[in-house]
Amino acid sequence: MRLYFKQRFFSWLDSYDIFDENGNTVFTVEGQLSWGHKLAIYNAGGEEVGMVKEVVLTFLPRFELYINGELAGTLSKELSFFRPRYNIDFNGWHVEGDFFEWDYQIEDEQGNQVASISKDLWHMTDHYVIEVNQSGDALDALMVVLAIDAEKCSRQ
Repeated sequence: MRLYFKQRFFSWLDSYDIFDENGNTVFTVEGQLSWGHKLAIYNAGGEEVGMVKEVVLTFLPRFELYINGELAGTLSKELSFFRPRYNIDFNGWHVEGDFFEWDYQIEDEQGNQVASISKDLWHMTDHYVIEVNQSGDALDALMVVLAIDAEKCSRQ
């Protein structure tokens, strides 16, 4: 399954649209006022299905991931040099990026690729392509992209 992640151009808070290969909206993301990033994820029917909340005042960046209002777990950045690395504590996924922080691979506990994320550089706003092997992993992969993008935004 391929998803196209597009940040909206004019928005005071973070807001994104996520489309499938046919151009249908699969998810929308709306930023909310908060201390740190707080991003609510809505399905095509407008129902909130997830949320990414930045945990502030931590040594390394950490984000809480909520699915249907329940805390599923956290995504935490690891201390690393040259290549960003993240761990997700509720599904055993590990995320590693390239030197330029444009492309990322998500792997499960056995080292199998779950998804790949590529940044599309030729746009005024953030655009990513998310390749997910199983459609059931789409929401989790989207939350990973949102957390990584928020973490990069906080550094700038």
